[in-house]
Amino acid sequence: MGLRPAVFCDRDGTLNVDDEGYINTPDLVKLLPGVAEALRALKGAGWALVVVSNQSGIGRGRLSLEELHRVNERLEELLAAEGAELDGIYFCPHAPDEGCSCRKPKPGMLLEAARELGLDLRRSWMVGDKADDVKAGRAAGCRTALVRTGEGEGAEAEHPDIVAADFPEAARKILEVDR
Repeated sequence: MGLRPAVFCDRDGTLNVDDEGYINTPDLVKLLPGVAEALRALKGAGWALVVVSNQSGIGRGRLSLEELHRVNERLEELLAAEGAELDGIYFCPHAPDEGCSCRKPKPGMLLEAARELGLDLRRSWMVGDKADDVKAGRAAGCRTALVRTGEGEGAEAEHPDIVAADFPEAARKILEVDR
């Protein structure tokens, strides 16, 4: 069986609302409109769905690993309630000054997911709301999509392959490009 393509998704500001600071409790997880439907469409077209998220709150002592796991479980519960399922969630727990290889804009999380899940990075997409998402996707060899639902100011200077108002529009454009 060959490698399959993936859509790597940033979490906060891309799939869920990011207006509360650190999302450290499950009750703060609120899906953005149309996200579950868009994920279902991508999955139905054969894409693996992988969240890749910087979670520096752990390294900064503002969020515990246990709290992050509860938040990610809530994200999966909300998606499952609408018939959407992720293939994996990868996160970087390090503070920005720790110099790790996993924190976006470095491609470590995408490379790890590709190894573990059998993904073809050249046929994959990275979708996010920040310049670091675009940079990480490009560094991993993926095509990139920028959504304007989060902190995307200035990110268009990174020249993503797609710019979209939100994740559902990005998903539609990805499906059109890869028909």
